[in-house]
Amino acid sequence: MHDDLDEPLRLPPAPPAPPRPGLPVAAAIVPVVGAVVLWQLTGSPTALWFAALGPLMAVASFADGLRSVRRAKRRARREAADALADLDREVEERHDVERRRAWRRTPDVAGYADDPDEIWRVVPGRDEVIVVGRGVGRSALRVDGDAQATDARDVRRRARTLDDMPVHVPLMAGIAVCGPPVLAEAVVRALVVQLCLAQSPGQLRLVGDTAGIGAGVDGGGAPALPHAEATRGAVVFAGSGERPVPADADIPIVRVAEGAPPPPRCAAVLTLDATDSARLDHDGSSRRVRIEAISHAQAGRVAAALAERAATLGQRVDAAVAWEDLPEAAAPGSLAAVVGVSGGEPVTLDLVADGPHAVVIGVTGSGKSELLTTWILGMCRSRSPREVSLLLVDFKGGRTFDALAALPHVTGVLTDLDEERALRAVESLRAEIRHRERVLEAAGARDVAEAGDALARLVIVVDEYAALVSVHPGLHDLFADIAARGRALGMHLVLASQRAAGAFRDGVLANAPLRIALRVTDAADSRAILGQDDAARLPGTPATRGTALIRCAADAGPRTVRVARAGARATAEVVAEAASQPPARRPWLPPLPDRVDARDAHRIAGSAASPGEVVLGLADEPEQQRQRVIALPRDAAGVAVVGGPGSGRTTLLRAIAAQAAAPIWVPADAEGAWDAIAGLASAPRGSVVLVDDVDAIAGRLGDEHAAAWLAALERACREARSRGLTFVISTVRASGPAWRLLELLPHRALLPLANRADHVAAGGDSADFAVGAPPGRGRWGRTLVQFAHVPAPAFAGEPSSADESAPALVLEGSRPIALVVPPGADLTAFRAAAAVAERRVVEVTDAGASGTPLGAKSIVVGSPEAWIAQWRLLSEARERGTLVVDAACGPEYRTVTGRRDLPPYAAAGTRRAWLIAQGAPAVRVTLPG
Repeated sequence: MHDDLDEPLRLPPAPPAPPRPGLPVAAAIVPVVGAVVLWQLTGSPTALWFAALGPLMAVASFADGLRSVRRAKRRARREAADALADLDREVEERHDVERRRAWRRTPDVAGYADDPDEIWRVVPGRDEVIVVGRGVGRSALRVDGDAQATDARDVRRRARTLDDMPVHVPLMAGIAVCGPPVLAEAVVRALVVQLCLAQSPGQLRLVGDTAGIGAGVDGGGAPALPHAEATRGAVVFAGSGERPVPADADIPIVRVAEGAPPPPRCAAVLTLDATDSARLDHDGSSRRVRIEAISHAQAGRVAAALAERAATLGQRVDAAVAWEDLPEAAAPGSLAAVVGVSGGEPVTLDLVADGPHAVVIGVTGSGKSELLTTWILGMCRSRSPREVSLLLVDFKGGRTFDALAALPHVTGVLTDLDEERALRAVESLRAEIRHRERVLEAAGARDVAEAGDALARLVIVVDEYAALVSVHPGLHDLFADIAARGRALGMHLVLASQRAAGAFRDGVLANAPLRIALRVTDAADSRAILGQDDAARLPGTPATRGTALIRCAADAGPRTVRVARAGARATAEVVAEAASQPPARRPWLPPLPDRVDARDAHRIAGSAASPGEVVLGLADEPEQQRQRVIALPRDAAGVAVVGGPGSGRTTLLRAIAAQAAAPIWVPADAEGAWDAIAGLASAPRGSVVLVDDVDAIAGRLGDEHAAAWLAALERACREARSRGLTFVISTVRASGPAWRLLELLPHRALLPLANRADHVAAGGDSADFAVGAPPGRGRWGRTLVQFAHVPAPAFAGEPSSADESAPALVLEGSRPIALVVPPGADLTAFRAAAAVAERRVVEVTDAGASGTPLGAKSIVVGSPEAWIAQWRLLSEARERGTLVVDAACGPEYRTVTGRRDLPPYAAAGTRRAWLIAQGAPAVRVTLPG
């Protein structure tokens, strides 16, 4: 037998035709010549008889040659037939070898049953096809030579084909089995079992209607095929034509009812004709095959055997395990923690050896939070806070880490429910980087391992990292910085997210070789983390919750791990064991208090006050791990305070006024505000001028006075530095009349505003806007500050205008008085006061004045219209008398007085008036009444 199928066979050559015998002419002539010579010598005629011997001998010799030729031909034909028979036997032998090899390379279920050692063996080509039956195949045997004879042609024809060969189709082609339901189901069962015998769980994953494939004998409950529990591999879908083929099915094997069309996904159609015969339609051709079918009982026995083999080889998904059953994995200088089992053996993760950083992905319900909890407990189990500390960030609004907050290793549990505090703590990690660099430099160490006990390893665990960086994109750079320098500094990241897309940037992934993927719904997320689609194929049933794929830097591929679940009891035990240990160093200061007394600011900040310093508030600088006092700049023109109602705007100005050596508070009432700004020319150097709600004050003054008042205030702000003044001006929003004033002040305090647009308009950064900030909490530049307040006894209050701010009109004297009042004004009180002053009140009419006008003791009263009508009398009053104009007649002021200058503001309807004497500026007075 020849085992080398590549060596061709050769047809025996055709036997050569034997030469025809020649006529022996010489032998016939020689006896004649001899007889003639003898006759001549002897003269005896008897000698001539010898001449007849020549022809006789020639004829006899020729006849003998013919007989030899016939004998040679018969021998050659026998030899050729024997050679063809030997060749035919050689062909059969080689066909047997080729058939055995083919069935050994791609066996069916019966083949695996005959040789169980072939189960899950890696054979080239076996994982690319599926055997659908037995049939005629093409042989690889070659027969060379010239086949002229019919028998030789028959041998060559038989050598080209080979019966009882495995007939297979490409594995991914998809097969539809059409025929009687019972028989078709048995064929589908055989095809699926064949695949499960050929490839192990992890190479194939079985989904679909698998209940009947791995059922035990008589429903005895034998184990299902382990491929049904596989977490990865090509998806084999077994089902009926009534159920659509899933989009993610790689290998569909579908039973189709007789007469029903096969699914489009199935390129091969197996139509059952009889018990063991079928027609295979594939790739545009049809052929007959003998099918293989197995029963429920046979499939059950195969499933039981494969389940046992999978458990032995670690191919089966581990059952759920409790965290208490895991061993400890403490090792000096490491962060080793046992998180679960794989193949019944504990699985240890070590951020020092496998990291320094890790990324975790998994959809909701996959067991991501349980993994993080188990991992954290494993790291804290036998280590003190001097060895490892943790910062836990839960940015999905849950309570994942609440039970771990009591661990002394945990420096804080941050959630998006308190987004400001969470962001502050994360920002503090910038300062932690610098702190660790200083400690390593002082210790003369290159990394945390050489620093001994000087630094504990800090593990930052973030659940829903994508949500954190989507709200605060600037943190991408922070985490990339930690990822790049974390190994030497002893800072480790465990970043978890539901998806990888858009969450982890290259700077983080490049430094996070420890990759963990629980179940995901998008294969792209699995590829981004693991380099393959397996995490998208993990089952999502409650029974497999906590199944993860873990890949370290040195791993050729991910391994399947069943994460242990740590219940409340396990967590309580670890917390109780560590309760007596001193807490870990917190890498950030406490948050700012909601109220800061100006007198306590330096005590809180741990700094010393300077003489004459005016404290504005306490600044929080988490990136520097410090809180410092913000004071009123002494060499600046002033400070703009912008804040909405109830933001603490007035409280801050009161605190400044209480501390300033020479405060000048501009009153809120219009007259007092006008007088205060008008009187700034005499303000001493070092004064602090406080204007609260400047836009509201301007609104009370009216358009013309407001413009003049703002212009005066603007001019004073421009001259503030040269005159030694400091202005503190507050407003509700940075718009309207206050805008130009705010631009003149170099410093700005932003208190809570109504919306983000107002905050940005006031000069703040959009990212700094916070909803629901307490009163007094604002920004000094980009720095977060709790602005100061003072207790009520420390500040007497803002000044308010009184009637003495406008002196009473003096009626005594010898100059006549011309009084301009609105029409219909009540002059009863005025007349009484005039009588006391022994003056006579007369009225102006369109026809003239009654009595003697503009006498020394006369008071001429009239409306603006009346005075304008008596223009000669009005001119005389301007020259000889004292003109008094009621503030209610403000629109007619210039017409009546003939002046273009603006008088001091006087509130209409409050007995205020302007007194205009010849050559003197207008003065605000109070009319009697």
